[in-house]
Amino acid sequence: MKLGVLKEIQDPRVALVPTTIKKYQDLGLEILVEHGAGNESYFPDEEYKDISFVDRPVVLSQSDIILAISPPLDHELKTIQDKAILVGIYGQHKAYQSLSQYAFKVFSLDMIPRISLAQSMDVLSSMASLAGYRAVLLSATSIPRYFPMLTTAAGTIRPAKVLVLGAGVAGLQAIATAKRLGAIVEAFDVRKAAKEEVESLGGKFIEVEGAQDDTHAGGYAVQQSEAFLKRQRDEVQKRSILSDVIITTAQVRGGKAPILVPATTVNKMKKGAVIVDLAAASGGNCELTINNKTINHNGVTIIGDSHLANGMAQDASTLLSNNFLNF
Repeated sequence: MKLGVLKEIQDPRVALVPTTIKKYQDLGLEILVEHGAGNESYFPDEEYKDISFVDRPVVLSQSDIILAISPPLDHELKTIQDKAILVGIYGQHKAYQSLSQYAFKVFSLDMIPRISLAQSMDVLSSMASLAGYRAVLLSATSIPRYFPMLTTAAGTIRPAKVLVLGAGVAGLQAIATAKRLGAIVEAFDVRKAAKEEVESLGGKFIEVEGAQDDTHAGGYAVQQSEAFLKRQRDEVQKRSILSDVIITTAQVRGGKAPILVPATTVNKMKKGAVIVDLAAASGGNCELTINNKTINHNGVTIIGDSHLANGMAQDASTLLSNNFLNF
């Protein structure tokens, strides 16, 4: 059986890194890799040992299993064998629905249930961790001040205040990274179950009184009253106005991201503050976010980027390669 790996067209990551080659071969697979597949993630062809480098059409037409992070182009899909299996990350891709018209099987790893049994295959968690880390570094180089408190001969600099909205994988990584850089970190999540995790990383968990009990909800949010939701919005706005950096991470699978930072809040934020919106591709958690753009609104920098993990292509590829292998 042949396993084919494509070079991504608009993505610096690669679905197979050299360290996982032998593990696939131990499963009895012959490996076909498109020339230069790992170049953009700093895995040159010479690091791939004991595999066959072939042209793109050969990978598509001769592979029984094809690893492609993004879907191949429309005209390429027609060349894939009917018995083949295509594996990638397609849930948010515009071509996702059109894949169903072909005879070959398609598995989109971002649609795997987020349960303990499937953690080793969870591409969303892998990439979210990188994005949360990268978001903090990006914000630290974008605000006009230090993150840590510093005492100098010329005076004392107060630490930056960082607010993280959403304490999932990306949010927790952002909290840990901002804390390591010396910032004062607060975090908010609708799940009370997130409190312990936030506090274990040194962050302060923002609590709103009157929430419905979610003890038995398996870590998911539960429906709250309108009175509670109003108190929640007011509290988040109060904390946002005082923050130097806001990192937003809340996304809804298959739907529009919730607005957590409305324009009225941005208008009240301090000059020089920065918002990094990791939900930009699905509408953004900030009302003013523009996907794939950095804008300045009333002195506040708003960075819309749902693909920060791609900027760390080498480690991102290593994690993805393991996710694909485990699947």
